[in-house]
Amino acid sequence: MKALVLDFDGVISDSAPEAFAVALRTYACLRPDSRLAARPECVESPDSGALRVDPLYRGFVEIMPLGNRAEDYGVVLSILEREIPVADQTAYDALRDAEPPEFLEAFHRRFYELRREFSEGDPEAWQRLFGTYPVFVEMLRRCAARVQLALATAKDRFSVTRLLRDYGIDELFAEDRILDKEIGVSKRAHLAEIRSRLNLPYRDITFVDDKVNHLDAVAGLGVRCALAAWGYNGIREQTLARRRGYLVCHLEDVERKLFE
Repeated sequence: MKALVLDFDGVISDSAPEAFAVALRTYACLRPDSRLAARPECVESPDSGALRVDPLYRGFVEIMPLGNRAEDYGVVLSILEREIPVADQTAYDALRDAEPPEFLEAFHRRFYELRREFSEGDPEAWQRLFGTYPVFVEMLRRCAARVQLALATAKDRFSVTRLLRDYGIDELFAEDRILDKEIGVSKRAHLAEIRSRLNLPYRDITFVDDKVNHLDAVAGLGVRCALAAWGYNGIREQTLARRRGYLVCHLEDVERKLFE
């Protein structure tokens, strides 16, 4: 392995509470008649601890690994509002396809507008919704001299660079190795661009993500794929990852599995 490429949310950043809070505000903005629009989080600064025990949040996190980008948060909230069971990726994709394209486009755009407004209008409340995975962050600091590090994320660059600085690891990632949502919809586009920038064969690259569908998107390129089991996935995703031959890493064994 000569390059270690990482997703951001669910791998470095414990960001689900923030995604949920901003997604809920976005959903309320686009569907004001929804019963979810009456929730206090839509107008007040949410508390991370309270969110984590909220049944709606737990449902959100359970379905979230089946999505790809910000508009998928709107799909997840629509599913939860209608109380539709989702067994697997196929079931989720069918429900996503049933959503009006204009809703998905508007959700994607408005989500990032509201995130920016939140982060700039009340930066302390915004930052309190984020955490990190200290064991993994310390591993990155130890291994930065052994391997080239890069990010392939569906998040916006503004938020990523700000959080990397907050986590104290911004110096580990060169600016041209932070590939954000503007690169493309699929992580395949991110990996192709990183391979080009680093001038490496795909076989020398390991990609770590907390979503199996992202690993599926890049596996055909020939990169080594690893699922971050400390992210927002569960037994469903971990079992599927093993079945497909991907590494499944936990915080206690991730360094050994990646570098052995």
